Amino acid sequence: MTASISLSHSFFCPCPRGMEAALAEELDEIAQLGTSNGGKLKVHNQVPGGVHCSGTLEDAMRMNLHSRIASRVLMRMAHSRYVNENDIYDRTLEQPWEDWFGIHHTIRIDVTAIKSPLRSLEFTTLKIKDGICDRFRDLCGKRPSVDTRTPDMRIVGFLDANNFTLYLDTSGEALFKRGWRLDTGDAPLRENLAAGLLRVAGWKPGIPLFDPMCGSGTILAEAAQIVAGIPPGLHREFAFEKFNEVDQTAWQTIKGSIKLNPLPTEPTIFGSDISGDMVSMTRSNLNKAGIHFDVPLKQIEAQEVKAPTTTPGILLTNPPYGERIGVRGDKSLTDDDLAKEFFSDFSATLKQRFAGWSVFLFTADLGVPKMLRLKESRKTPFFNGALECRLFRFDMVAGFNRREQAKPKDVTGH
Repeated sequence: MTASISLSHSFFCPCPRGMEAALAEELDEIAQLGTSNGGKLKVHNQVPGGVHCSGTLEDAMRMNLHSRIASRVLMRMAHSRYVNENDIYDRTLEQPWEDWFGIHHTIRIDVTAIKSPLRSLEFTTLKIKDGICDRFRDLCGKRPSVDTRTPDMRIVGFLDANNFTLYLDTSGEALFKRGWRLDTGDAPLRENLAAGLLRVAGWKPGIPLFDPMCGSGTILAEAAQIVAGIPPGLHREFAFEKFNEVDQTAWQTIKGSIKLNPLPTEPTIFGSDISGDMVSMTRSNLNKAGIHFDVPLKQIEAQEVKAPTTTPGILLTNPPYGERIGVRGDKSLTDDDLAKEFFSDFSATLKQRFAGWSVFLFTADLGVPKMLRLKESRKTPFFNGALECRLFRFDMVAGFNRREQAKPKDVTGH
């Protein structure tokens, strides 16, 4: 098994829908980390929901440690055509699972499908489980146990209309679970989605960043770890660490090659929220994420904020809606009216106080530009889980407010 450490494998890295190009760019950067150490990571095609690549098991270690956008790193075990569940069972039975794990490891099987003719994914899942267990039973008279909650090994099946692909998950827990999040607000932004939004927005360390509705601080924590040079996987474990005869020396060398950045002396990352509890939660999460430099936080309504730096930067936020907008709002107003009033006031703040800033709002509410009375310069579709969202970009040009007031309104009031 140790020999396969240096063999090339095919991998698939799933990610939030819409983040495929950002992930491919990130994986290219991770490939550069391995070039001086014999890495062979090659990034191949993007498909909806992920990126195909190939490389060694050491490359998989690097991807798990360094990727902020991937949800998992899946290693391909088999790929073939199928007609029915028996084809899937036979193909599963043929795979050398014993090279990777043993009967003492617990397993879990997950299956997803697009346009598959098979009627029951549950039955297909069962056939994959039977194939793995029968392989071990044939070899040594015993079989691994199933653990759906905290398995040692996750096996992933994917079916389209004609083909079946079987993967062994090298990650374990999903990669967006960084190991630092203490608490979350309502419907928190996943960490890998926040990291992807930072990349798509064009933010880089040194550019001022402000989140005026920071919630539990996910965007701020991701940005702060990038500034510090802390890999997202530094404080967690991975499934590949439990693989049979895994090269622990190679893994320790990869971890040992991490070079943290010097801590900034001047703050460039800023946050605020209407809720004092959220501000406290953000502070706790930053601390747990290993951030030991100043990230100024304020409890203030988003409509009242001012630009935190004289140098224009990037404002990136995931605006709340409904009750969170109304924490200090007028209880007699409906959610819709509250939202309209909030975004109207927030728009005035952006125009008056954020000249020169690039403003990015990530939201599932496609009516936000209309409520802001601003024309977006770009809108990019993404999915937050199953929820279709947009990242709206607004460029707050200098003199915006004076021109806006002088401009005659059309019949719709815009």
